[in-house]
Amino acid sequence: MKRTVPIIRMFDERKAKEFYLDFLGFSCDWEHRFEAGLPLYMQISNGGCVLHLSEHYGDCSPGSAVRIEVDDAKRLQEELLAKRYKFARPGYDEEWDQVSLTDPFGNRLHFYTAKK
Repeated sequence: MKRTVPIIRMFDERKAKEFYLDFLGFSCDWEHRFEAGLPLYMQISNGGCVLHLSEHYGDCSPGSAVRIEVDDAKRLQEELLAKRYKFARPGYDEEWDQVSLTDPFGNRLHFYTAKK
């Protein structure tokens, strides 16, 4: 087996880009629509993390959870808080060395530092 790429349901392109690109710092690698006015499917990435975001009804269920390994979860939390994003003030769980967020569509993202 090789890399896993989660598909995350989204409902609003503008909100998705504001959250994932502007707030979390992902880059948009590509976007696809079968034609104008149809649902968006896009790939975003940040370092080695790759996610697919989809407006397509049958691709995935809203309310999913994804765990994403990061080098320093506490530092990530501090960086995100410094951005003063209106819709999220991520907390830090010291026991799990993890920062958890919910995106605008009810999906949960858990950024954790692996225990050594």
